Amino acid sequence: MTTTRHNKVIERLAAGEHVFATFSAADPGAAVELSNTGYDGVVFEMEHKPWDINALKDSFQYLLSRRQVFEADSLAPAVTPMVRIPANGAEKAQWHAKQALDLGAFGVVWPHVSTVEEARNAVAACRYPRLPDAPLYEPAGLRGDGPHAATRYWGISNTEYYAKADVWPLAEDGEILVGLMIEDQLGIKNLPDMLDQVPGIGLILIGEGDMSQELGFPRQYEHPRVLECKRRILDICTARGIAVGHPHVTAGNVEQVLDDGYRFLMSAPVRTYPGLAKARKLTGRA
Repeated sequence: MTTTRHNKVIERLAAGEHVFATFSAADPGAAVELSNTGYDGVVFEMEHKPWDINALKDSFQYLLSRRQVFEADSLAPAVTPMVRIPANGAEKAQWHAKQALDLGAFGVVWPHVSTVEEARNAVAACRYPRLPDAPLYEPAGLRGDGPHAATRYWGISNTEYYAKADVWPLAEDGEILVGLMIEDQLGIKNLPDMLDQVPGIGLILIGEGDMSQELGFPRQYEHPRVLECKRRILDICTARGIAVGHPHVTAGNVEQVLDDGYRFLMSAPVRTYPGLAKARKLTGRA
């Protein structure tokens, strides 16, 4: 096997490249379809979908293709699976992160993170404990030890997994990505302190839906107040070398999204039915 990262999303972020990702329900059928796309990663959506751990486990497996693994000569999945957990940052739901990681997730996206304390908990929940005099001690790890499903999914031994299962970029060779969603004014206000005081944050994802709700302009993503808030987040993160994600990339806005400086681009797959469309047209039912 060639020596490459297991986490293709981190590989691209570390190289300064753009990442293409999408949200998806934890569903085996959707996972099979995504396995044959050009996405770098998928965030299985479990904030606004049920926390169905069995469906998540099945989705991880169906995202893999034995032919892809064989032809790539690498254990890394072609599409990196991550999970957006249900609980807001203030709820400090470490068990959601633990269960997702124990199944083999390569990253955890935390919704509604608004304070330094919440950011520190998010990173700590994705790290194993170590003694205070150990290197890279902070944020002190809180993750429980039970990675047997994860090691099988990654295709490595427990010892190898422990060496890799730390958060990037705190650990240069870490394969776990911690993403925080900034979705309100408090989060924007505290974002500089989060990034300055909590090492191990690998991605900031703008939650423009909830942000627009708070501002009084629901889902008006191009409203000047919403754009101003998004620009503040971009400027804060760019100054610190942290990638920012845009959750609603379309063919209509992608050029502007790239110009604005986003590096984690989430676009929804669109299913088309060309045969049906043409048949309806030819039969006068278009």
